[in-house]
Amino acid sequence: MTRRKILIVDDSEINRSLLSDMLSGEFDIIEAENGMEAAGILHNQEQEISLMLLDIVMPVMDGFEMLAVMNKNGWIKSVPVIMISAETVPSYMDKAYDLGVLDYISRPFDERVVQRRVTSTIMLAAKQKELAHMVTEQLYEKEKDNRLMIEILSNIVEFRNGESGLHVLHVHTLTELLLKKLIEKTDKYDISKKDISLICNASALHDIGKIAIPGEILNKPGRLTKEEFEIMKTHSAAGAKMLSCIPMRENEPLIQVGYQICRWHHERYDGRGYPDGLKGEEIPIAAQVVALADVYDALTSERVYKAAFTHEKAVDMILNGECGVFNPILMECLKDVSDTLKKEFSETSVSSHFERDLFDTVERQMMDIGELNVSERTFRLLEHERMKYQFFSNMSKEIQFEYTAMPEMLILSQWGAEYLSMPEMILNPKQSAFGSQVFSQKDFEHLLTKLQETTPEDSIIKETYLLNINGNQRWSEIVAKSMWTNEEPPRYEGAIGKIVDIHEYLEKVNRLELAIAQDSLTGLLNHTVAKGRIASDLATKKEKKYIMLLIDIDDFREANDKYGHQFGDEILKYVASTIKDSIRSADIAARMGGDEFLIFMEYKHATQPPIERVFKNLHGKYKDFQINVSMGIASSEDCQQKDYDTLFQMADKALYTAKHNGGDSYQFYDKTIETVWSEQHSDDDKEN
Repeated sequence: MTRRKILIVDDSEINRSLLSDMLSGEFDIIEAENGMEAAGILHNQEQEISLMLLDIVMPVMDGFEMLAVMNKNGWIKSVPVIMISAETVPSYMDKAYDLGVLDYISRPFDERVVQRRVTSTIMLAAKQKELAHMVTEQLYEKEKDNRLMIEILSNIVEFRNGESGLHVLHVHTLTELLLKKLIEKTDKYDISKKDISLICNASALHDIGKIAIPGEILNKPGRLTKEEFEIMKTHSAAGAKMLSCIPMRENEPLIQVGYQICRWHHERYDGRGYPDGLKGEEIPIAAQVVALADVYDALTSERVYKAAFTHEKAVDMILNGECGVFNPILMECLKDVSDTLKKEFSETSVSSHFERDLFDTVERQMMDIGELNVSERTFRLLEHERMKYQFFSNMSKEIQFEYTAMPEMLILSQWGAEYLSMPEMILNPKQSAFGSQVFSQKDFEHLLTKLQETTPEDSIIKETYLLNINGNQRWSEIVAKSMWTNEEPPRYEGAIGKIVDIHEYLEKVNRLELAIAQDSLTGLLNHTVAKGRIASDLATKKEKKYIMLLIDIDDFREANDKYGHQFGDEILKYVASTIKDSIRSADIAARMGGDEFLIFMEYKHATQPPIERVFKNLHGKYKDFQINVSMGIASSEDCQQKDYDTLFQMADKALYTAKHNGGDSYQFYDKTIETVWSEQHSDDDKEN
């Protein structure tokens, strides 16, 4: 038995060796050091590779760039990919899944996890290919048989009429070209791609009524008499009657469209056609298009009573009104497709076009699987795949779900239902414990709204909520894909997705961010983080008024020299604690380094109360050391640039002025703040 091949793409030889040791017992291993090397291997061996294990961070071409190349070349459809990386950042994982990755394994590797996930991914991918191929084959054969029956029937008519069987194919081809161009030009007729296929199939029946016309009239080489022409004209109504009389099939779309085409493909836009003298848009658009296609092919084909006209002559005759009046929009379409039409109309090209259209129809039906008339065997295979999917979803230990909008229902994976102690099928989930206890009611409504706001082109959402999982509050990410019908326009049906517990990860990130943001000695923000937040507020909230306070502890160096660095650290901690107690939670406080601190706060009216409060609170004794401070103050109203560096320079200049004036005071950069009071406090003020 031929062993399956796995391509391991990682710049680390150790990692490749570890994975190879884990998998080489069951699989043949191919190795690549980067995405560029892997792309070369896939180019030559795409069909031989059963799975790719792909690292993210690599030189030359990284994992994400490799996935982009695989999507561009279509390799992602035939080669399943598992991402292998030490990177566990959600944005990395989200991007990998968006680019087509089927699974994500984090380093360090657990041998059993790697083996099971590799095996299950290969099995699922192989079965999906097999099932897709099987259904496609069945659809192709079914569609081919349907068209063959229509062709046989229509060719019987053409044979009796002494015409080439190519007439049916020609009408089919031109009908398709005209309809595709028509929906590009206007949305007036509400025609979908599915409708185009239906109309083209029905076009083969347009002259079926000629079966009822006597052969001597049908094949008369000369001009018909008036009486003979009246008999010939009856073929349109006769064909429509034949279709309408098919037992229990009158509601079939093919019969309904075929009826319109048979009866009215000789009507003309000016009302001078037959059999009913319909005018303008009274004529169904399917009949209008087939009528134009029929006239064109009649002109360019040889008949017992005439020679064939050239393509150019036929188009000119139609556009000049020599063959009756047609819809002006369809005349524009004919001009637009004229060059393509000339190229298509050879026996070889028409046949290949017909074959391509057959494949297009099958592909559309594959996308609309809900309407398939598949065999019992296919249903058994689908059920088999569903059971396997359920098994592997249970193995993954994830809460997976399917949501349908009408009727409103939620289906949980077996493991998810057991984990939440809930039934697998939940009707009306908004009123259930799932929608009001696992989620808060507000959050569940928000999730459903987000799904409804998606589009078929942008169908994936990721939202984070605090969920109640078995009595514990857990931060969780919801990754979901909305589902849409193939109608025109598409209709929202629901979604599939999963709930991923990211609680520990977020706590770790928050702790890390807090550690990075804080000054290690005082617990205030460090200068870099404070600068970033202040700059953001100044840039995005320009309508608000802010003040910046720079604070310097007077005589701090003397205290350090006299009592030692440990005592100096205690003073810094004391000042930081006092600052925290003197400001609001929305204010920003930071240690600048050494004995300097910064406060950034919003004010709406007078600045005096908060400045006075901070200044007075910072004066006091710590053990035997009298703490006094100097402050420099600047307002964002006086800062035309509204940027951090300028505002900081203004506050720093004010601080320098305060210290230059003898210290233990505060100084404004300018006197344009709404309320300004004495810049230098008296001794009595200090004592108070």
